[in-house]
Amino acid sequence: MNTTELKGDWEVQKGKLKQKFAKLTDNDLMFLEGKKDEMLGKLQVKLGKTKEELHKIIQNL
Repeated sequence: MNTTELKGDWEVQKGKLKQKFAKLTDNDLMFLEGKKDEMLGKLQVKLGKTKEELHKIIQNL
């Protein structure tokens, strides 16, 4: 997953993630340029998922 993939449909993906994981907030899913890894790290901790699991979840949205 690259930055372009995240930026392209991020608003759609963000909505689907919030539906799937109700405990996620807009702040958890805030995508800032250059901060992709930081955001994904926070999501890993909050959801208790590995990096690979999280990438698979986002790709399958």
